[in-house]
Order: sequence, then structure tokens, then C-alpha cells
Amino acid sequence: MNEFPEPDKIIEVDLPKVAKRSLVFTGGAFVLLWFLKFFLIGGFAFSISWWSFVYFIVGYILLIILHEFFHLLGFRAFGGVPWRRMVVGVNLKMGIAYATTNQLMTNQAIRKALLLPFWMTGILPAIIGLSIGSGLLITLSALLIGGAAGDFAMYKELKELPDDWVVKDDPELPKLYAYTPEKKVGLENKIGN
Repeated sequence: MNEFPEPDKIIEVDLPKVAKRSLVFTGGAFVLLWFLKFFLIGGFAFSISWWSFVYFIVGYILLIILHEFFHLLGFRAFGGVPWRRMVVGVNLKMGIAYATTNQLMTNQAIRKALLLPFWMTGILPAIIGLSIGSGLLITLSALLIGGAAGDFAMYKELKELPDDWVVKDDPELPKLYAYTPEKKVGLENKIGN
């Protein structure tokens, strides 16, 4: 970051705090969704087989991949970021999957991109799971709702800033650099926007 001007605000995620919040979100979503399933469908049936375990693992991996894909789609749809300027990966050391770009986005655009995966991999599967009575899909959606805790933490911090501020994502850490609109032209020249 030393070649960039000093950010007006740095938004950094406290991973241990987010992990605790994620457990609370996951637990709350799990209880609420299973209660809704019981209320809407009636009765409580729960069975585990090797196939359901395999479906769970494959479904969880697929939804994590989709979660990151929806961040990328949000960068494209809301921020106009070209696909070639986006990166997706896994940081095993920190235990997180990530989607990032080096292109500046407005605060308003990045907030939308942060929450798109919550809706598409958390809420939408929950609605589908409830409508077809799938306990597996309900459980997976609860995990992905909890998995959006980091996105919500960043969103909360960004919500305090004006919509027209520009934001640069850190390529390695769960950190955002926010700048006033006056600094946008100088930043664009440095990163080639």
C-alpha cells in the first residue's frame, strides 16, 4: 500500500470476532429454519446416511464456491469491474475463501457486492429448502448465512461512509481502504483503472 495515498479510512475484519459472530449467525439461522420447516411441513424427521453426508460435503463446497462467484458477479454488475481484473482463491493459513479485485469501486457498489452472496447462497437456498422440505438444503443455507458474517462486518463499517467514496480491496488480507472522491483520479492513475 505504500505507493498509494494514505486512506481516509481502513476497514479491517477482526477474524476471531467474526468467527464467533459466524457461529451465532449459523446457530440462529439453523434453529429458525428448522423451526420454520417443522411449522410449515409438520413433524420432525432426521436421518443421516453415507449419501446424505456426501451430498452435504459436496453441497457445502459448491455453495462456498458460489458464494465467492457471487462476490465476483457483484463486482461486475454493481462496480463495472472487468472479469480479468478479478481474483478468487483460498487462504489456507487464515482459513478463508476470497474474491477480490484491484479496481476501485464506489462504496455503494462494493456494499451491494458484499451482500449478494448472502442472498443467493444463504437466503435463496433456505427458501428453496423450506418449499421442498429439504433438511439438507436448510442446514447448508444456515451455514452459508453464518458464513456471511465477515461480509456483514465490512458492510456495517462501509455503511457509515458516503456512497460516493471509493474503496480498494486489499489483495491478501480481509481489509478495505476507503478514500474520499477527491483522491479517486490519483488512485486510478496508480492502479490503471
